[in-house]
Amino acid sequence: MSELRRIYVASSWRCADQPFVVEALRTLGHEVYDFRNPPNKTGFAWSEIDPAWLGWDIDTYRELLDHQRAVEGFASDFDAMQWADTFVLVLPCGRSAHLELGWAVGQGKRTAILLSQDK
Repeated sequence: MSELRRIYVASSWRCADQPFVVEALRTLGHEVYDFRNPPNKTGFAWSEIDPAWLGWDIDTYRELLDHQRAVEGFASDFDAMQWADTFVLVLPCGRSAHLELGWAVGQGKRTAILLSQDK
């Protein structure tokens, strides 16, 4: 058996494959951070702050980066990013997940990108 890892799965709420990837990696014995269901917390989504968040202008977005839920969500994810030794980017995903993978590369962490044949 290969070495077990601490894995951060970087993806998107809209990615239908993300839950399957988390479960498959856990079944193989890896410890996996799931941003949708982080330990002792609920996963953060901008829609918790405002269901119409996609229509925000830049000033509103910048202001709400300091919202308590946004700060908690960032801290949970960033703690997990530091904890992980391996990152898996599951497509499709957006800017945040790509930035997370870029950070991991800069930290010298093992990285992989999961591409789907169906997409």
